[in-house]
Amino acid sequence: MEILLANPRGFCAGVNRAIQIVDRALELFGAPIYVRHEVVHNRHVVDDLRARGAVFVEELDEVPDAATVIFSAHGVPIAVRQHAAARGLSVFDATCPLVTKVHMEVKKYSREGMEMVLIGHAGHPEVEGTMGQVEEGMMYLVSTVADVATLTPRNPEKLAYITQTTLSMDDTAEVIVALRQRFPQIQGPKKDDICYATQNRQDAVKSLAPEVDILLVVGAPNSSNSSRLAELGGRLDTPTYLIEDASQLRRDWFAEVSKIGISAGASAPESLVKGIIEQLQAWGASVPRETAGVEEKVIFSLPLALVQAQSRRQEAGQASGEAV
Repeated sequence: MEILLANPRGFCAGVNRAIQIVDRALELFGAPIYVRHEVVHNRHVVDDLRARGAVFVEELDEVPDAATVIFSAHGVPIAVRQHAAARGLSVFDATCPLVTKVHMEVKKYSREGMEMVLIGHAGHPEVEGTMGQVEEGMMYLVSTVADVATLTPRNPEKLAYITQTTLSMDDTAEVIVALRQRFPQIQGPKKDDICYATQNRQDAVKSLAPEVDILLVVGAPNSSNSSRLAELGGRLDTPTYLIEDASQLRRDWFAEVSKIGISAGASAPESLVKGIIEQLQAWGASVPRETAGVEEKVIFSLPLALVQAQSRRQEAGQASGEAV
């Protein structure tokens, strides 16, 4: 059996940044560090951080006074920020900068007195955070073309749309067409809000899926990014399995398979891919081969407050050493 690896795959810049923020906070301030929601949607990442002293909570009411709290990469509603400020909590924001870009667009449209349509999936933390940037009733959530058909904004002439970053261009294209047909004056962002990492990983799967007999997507079922990759593989008529790690592999999947494709969602660490490769090789697979793909060079900087806190600690350490 031959293994072909999608390229790019796995961690994106936003996920790397979010994990680094929790890592750095634990190093600087020690445990416990509180994190609102899973910092990224991956059980293995969350379990590792939890073992080191991160405490994951659903709401700020679970966070003690004077504690340090981190907002997840998916973003939070304005009300959560206000709650944290009112309580005097020390906050470090791990919201992905691409999600923050969408929030800025929301604020711009709001200042212009416009209602908004968010193309996204109900219940996803990013959707919760984006809809929470404006007063209730100012934003409508749609997921499908059918949702657009029942949409009844108060003023169709002052309407704009935005998108959840982890949806595919294919998913949003039909909905955007439906919105423009029903509301010809609707405005949209100057540049598509689809995350570069989401698009790159989906493009890689589009290229890989037709070349293999089976596609494995490494990621969590609650990860929108990973789930979309698995759905894409299925739409391309390639038997596709979304798995969290090697323990979920079944040998009978590969009984008549000569080529195996592997991709990974933006919140899945490469260590999980390596574990799957090792298991497949134990069943007779060859050394994996990387496929050609886009080279990602995006790096997001850490929050300034966290960088400053680290600098102060280093200066204090140097001063202490000089005193000795």
